[in-house]
Amino acid sequence: MSEFSSGQNAAGSGAADPSVAASKGDHLPRVVFDASAVEVARALIGATLRLRGAGGVIVETEAYTPGDQASHSHCGPTRRNASMFGPPGHAYVYRSYGVHWCLNLVCARGHAVLLRAIEPRFGLERMQARRGARWGVRDLCSGPGRLAQALGVTAADDGARFDLPDFGIFPGPPPAGVLEGPRIGISRATDLPWRFGLAGSRFVSRPFAARNAGDLRTSGPDSPRLRKR
Repeated sequence: MSEFSSGQNAAGSGAADPSVAASKGDHLPRVVFDASAVEVARALIGATLRLRGAGGVIVETEAYTPGDQASHSHCGPTRRNASMFGPPGHAYVYRSYGVHWCLNLVCARGHAVLLRAIEPRFGLERMQARRGARWGVRDLCSGPGRLAQALGVTAADDGARFDLPDFGIFPGPPPAGVLEGPRIGISRATDLPWRFGLAGSRFVSRPFAARNAGDLRTSGPDSPRLRKR
């Protein structure tokens, strides 16, 4: 259990953990997500995700927009991507390569943010039971498939509202820094720097390694943040 509480970036489980307190407070209303996925994806870093009693701090996201060839919304509405064209603040869930469920937050019409990784903070036993005992806390939610499995996400969550007490996103303190770089696991639009991560986090799915001078950017605590309206 020491792995859950040791170090500044280790996952905690006590009431003193600010992410636990945040997840018991007021969630962000859906209206704040009615914006570009790029803006929301960056602003989500450091917020707290809570699904059915488990969750943690969002440390990695990716943005997808209608004009983006890597996005499911690029060719317009279909039965599969219908939730992407619905109201903001809802979940878009799909199965990747027929294996892993992936959880997305719908933003403006045709825009969505893929939730790639969180730092587990509460509901650890539930997440470990779903993922398997051999996985340590570092690997519980480091990747979209792992995150969805740990949180029990299935197709039944497609279209679910993100403003419920036990299915929502809650504000967190401004992060010290947000990294920006190319998205991963795609074959189109690979040059867009629409992957965002919490600077210094060991819970991201893959390090932000710059391929050239323009591939990696860092923004500080004054970056745009999601605010209640």
